[in-house]
Amino acid sequence: YDSTCPQVEKIVKAGVANAAQSDSRLPASLLRLHFHEVSRLLGVVLLDDTPTFQGENTARPNNNSIRGFKAIDAIKSSLESSCKGVVSCADILALAARDSVVLSGGPSWEVPLGRRGSITASFSG
Repeated sequence: YDSTCPQVEKIVKAGVANAAQSDSRLPASLLRLHFHEVSRLLGVVLLDDTPTFQGENTARPNNNSIRGFKAIDAIKSSLESSCKGVVSCADILALAARDSVVLSGGPSWEVPLGRRGSITASFSG
């Protein structure tokens, strides 16, 4: 994103900080949201239900269990205003998890970027 969306990390960091101001538990929730995503790294956990599949966020094990979707949506909206169609939801989740840990007093780490987001999900997959 160096040339296509150079402010990506700044925008995500600001979005995480803004969300945490209204809910001090949100950084932990964003880390957990990324944990649910980590096996695929495609942004699948963020997909909403459609007539052809059920998204992970409403699947029985996750229903009313994982949260932070509104914060990720707000960050995605900010990114879309700055660099439309560039940053994947998978990368947003990874950055938000890191920034949540840092905001909570934990360590930082380099997040490799460039994941592509998925547009569908499959329970059998």
